[in-house]
Order: sequence, then structure tokens, then C-alpha cells
Amino acid sequence: MKKEKIILFDLDGTLIDSTEAILESFHYAFDSLNIDRPDNKYILAEIGYPLDIMFKSLGIKDNIILKIVAKYKEKYRLISRDKTFLLPKAEESLIEASRIARLGVVTTKTTKYSIELLEHMNIKDYFEVFIGREDVIHPKPHPEPILKALSQLDSDKTDCWMIGDTCMDINSAKEANINSIGVTSGYTSKEGLSKCATIITKNTLEAVNFIAQS
Repeated sequence: MKKEKIILFDLDGTLIDSTEAILESFHYAFDSLNIDRPDNKYILAEIGYPLDIMFKSLGIKDNIILKIVAKYKEKYRLISRDKTFLLPKAEESLIEASRIARLGVVTTKTTKYSIELLEHMNIKDYFEVFIGREDVIHPKPHPEPILKALSQLDSDKTDCWMIGDTCMDINSAKEANINSIGVTSGYTSKEGLSKCATIITKNTLEAVNFIAQS
């Protein structure tokens, strides 16, 4: 049976929890350049944005952005597999989603590291397309990442969904003119998501079940 639906997933806070790896990598990057670390709450508030934007928001000057991002990646590459975990119901949601739709990943993480993580967690084969930071000029909340994923899936956008844990995901979907669901399993509260999302669920499994019934 041909699957007419498309479901695109964000990663951090949606399918995976890499908080520990992210924080440790940020600490390493700041320490390596002898720059005072910001409080963790400020780092966590930026998760979802590309690394260069995160560091800039945390006070890093433009002339050393590339250097500090490289330090972050140097550490993250070493620890990400051991310190990243599937969120509750994530794999179950992919099993259910794969029965009704073609699946893709749209993230601001580096594609290479994302694919390595998905392979490590044995969920890579659920996805037909992976769009990461280096695959686009304009990351979420711009529609480009979603539109690129849909183009690779040869979709006409008639029954397409984006599932994510931040308003960046939801607003990207709106700009791409597809449906979206916010999940509270990640870095944005229900109150925060209510500012951008009309459909909010606790996790991706609830989101997939909603899509299946739509």
C-alpha cells in the first residue's frame, strides 16, 4: 500500500535526549578558550538553534565563533553516543509512524553526527531523508529545511506533518505550509508551545496517533 502521509521529526527534545552531551561539550568549548561558562539554564534555552547562533546568543564574538564551534564539535564527537538516549515512546512512535507514513529528520544538528547517533540507536532505517544544518542556507524557523526534505521525498505537501519540541519547528512548518504538532518532551513547556502550536502532545507517540486518526 502506498503511504500518502509524510512525517518529519526534529531530534533533540523530540526523539532523543542529548542534554548531557550538549552541556558537557559547551563547557569544554568555553573552558578550552578560557571563557567563563554561562549558567546551564542559558545554554538549555538556546537548544534547537544552530551552534553558531547559540554561541553568539551566549555572548561569543563573531571573530571566534568558528573556533569555539570547532571545540564544541571536537568534544561532542567523542561523547555523543554514550550520552545521548532515546526519549520515552520514541522508538514505539517510529514503529507506528512507519506504518502510515514516509519519515524524515529535519534538525539543526550536523547531519553526519545525527546519522551516526541514529545508527547507534538502531533507528536510522526508519528514515528516508535527513536534513541537517549543513544541508541548508537558512535553518529552522525558516521553511528551507522542511521544503528541502519534502523535495527529496517528492511530496506535494497534501498530507505532511512536522513534529518538534520548539516554536522553531512549528514556525518552520507554518512557513512551509504543512501541518505541525508540538511535543512537551523537550526544551519548551506547554505554555511556551501554545504561543505557536495549535496541536500539542506529551510525546511523539501521542503525536503519531493523532496523525494516524486525522
